[in-house]
Amino acid sequence: MELIQNRIVVKVGTSTLTNDRGAVDLRSFDHLALALSDVQNTGFEVVLVSSGAIAVGVNRLGLKEKPSSMRLKQAAAAVGQCRNMFLYDKFFGDYDKTIGQILLNASDIDQEEKKENLTNTFNALLEMGIIPVVNENDSVSYTEIESKDRLFGDNDMLSAVVAILVRAKRLIILSDIDGFYDQDPRLHPDAKLIPRIDVIDDTVSRLAGGAGSRRGTGGMKTKLQAAALATANGIDTIVTNGRKPECIYDILKGRSVGTLFPGKT
Repeated sequence: MELIQNRIVVKVGTSTLTNDRGAVDLRSFDHLALALSDVQNTGFEVVLVSSGAIAVGVNRLGLKEKPSSMRLKQAAAAVGQCRNMFLYDKFFGDYDKTIGQILLNASDIDQEEKKENLTNTFNALLEMGIIPVVNENDSVSYTEIESKDRLFGDNDMLSAVVAILVRAKRLIILSDIDGFYDQDPRLHPDAKLIPRIDVIDDTVSRLAGGAGSRRGTGGMKTKLQAAALATANGIDTIVTNGRKPECIYDILKGRSVGTLFPGKT
């Protein structure tokens, strides 16, 4: 697969888009929009894969906690997705950028005809200078919400699938910590960041641990799975801190940021 050198996919998780109270973090939305708009101005084509619909919807609806029933989760996703796109449209618009929404189900990837149409849509948007904002269609796709071992895992795997579809050179996964550590830095102050991982083997997988933050569903396990899929297709994958979106500048200049999983050639 021939990759497009100036095309990148950036994935942002729920924990970056919301604060500790579960409310929308407006500063994160703004900083992310500024960084990606600026990156596009330098000649890169940008695709944004965004989580957060259910969490933002829960807050918007005034619910005290994430609902347990499927119907309420999907209702929260519908409200939250609308809110997310409003905020992305506002903040990207502040930097004179146009966005387009793409909502995906697993079947859109599995069926060859749908997959081809989807690829054509991405290419058309990118050729026109539009930034696609992608999310799993949680308001109708119950399988992703109810599964304990989610296919897309807070959209980590979805971002890898999208990177392959659009033939991106780089996949940048914005997490709630600085990268991949030898142990959980939230529990072990002496944890050391691993700047580069060339092979994702059993030893690395054991270091990944379980789920992520209480607001998100993806942890390092799903990010490793995404990195394994993307790198197998030649795509460089970087996991770094979503609270510092300006680090994307350094990544695109080839500097060491977070943890790099180099694409296999």
